Amino acid sequence: MLSSFKSGYANLITSGSHLLLLLVALRINERPAWIGCLWLISGISLFAWASNFKRNRAIADLPTSKVASAAQGYVELYGRTPSDAEFLAPNKMGSLPCVWYRQVIYRKTANDKWQEISRETSDNLFALEDGSGRCLIDPQHAEVITSNTRTWYQGDYKHVEEHLFPLDHLYALGEFATLGGASGHLDLKQDIAELLTGWKKNQSELLQRFDLSGDGQIDLHEWGLARRAATREVERQHRDLRQQPGVHVMRAPANGALFLLSNLSPQQLGRKYVLWGWFHLAVFFGAGAAAVRLTL
Repeated sequence: MLSSFKSGYANLITSGSHLLLLLVALRINERPAWIGCLWLISGISLFAWASNFKRNRAIADLPTSKVASAAQGYVELYGRTPSDAEFLAPNKMGSLPCVWYRQVIYRKTANDKWQEISRETSDNLFALEDGSGRCLIDPQHAEVITSNTRTWYQGDYKHVEEHLFPLDHLYALGEFATLGGASGHLDLKQDIAELLTGWKKNQSELLQRFDLSGDGQIDLHEWGLARRAATREVERQHRDLRQQPGVHVMRAPANGALFLLSNLSPQQLGRKYVLWGWFHLAVFFGAGAAAVRLTL
């Protein structure tokens, strides 16, 4: 049940479980069965309400940042997917240019129910642009909610596809980090050691540069000169690297916080979670009250 709430269908899945429990209670049609199923429905609805409340608060509590000025850490971005970041989603009804897709295939069973037989989700990086800069999105472990869905049938098989297209509006809530550039972490000692190790592998060139005495060996004084030369070289490389622009990336937070991507606006997402929250809260109280009444 916990993993179910990481997809856009979580609320529908929860509602489906309510109906299933009601059918079980109707089939058994005994008071203990009704009491047990109603308590289960109430508990599931409480969990669903908490999940929707958490998502709504995460969206409402964070102001939208600009890519160019976003702080390192947990942020909210809103922009568009660029037109130049396209790849083709694999499907049998014609390839659609998109930046992200999820494809689920179901097969009809002997009792006319749909059974999931395969699921594929793209993990290619794509970009978000908001006019101030570009941020690469790593969609692994993201909860993706998109209005771009289609369902088609092929014999006993049902294909459900979801996409994020080029030029879609894109809302992103996750861990923001800038790699490289002025804020990049560079280890001077390690880089000097690696450079000297590389020089050692080419003894002839090392001797040509630093064997001042011409005796075919590098003494302590000459090795000190080599270390100073390596230090100057690494410091120059670090200056050049820090002058280059960093690469902005958004990915799943390491602490397990919500990582959400959607082509809906933050206002639309907030309203969606509020409405579902009220629905689940009503079911929680209704099913709980009915279970208490049957118990008495």
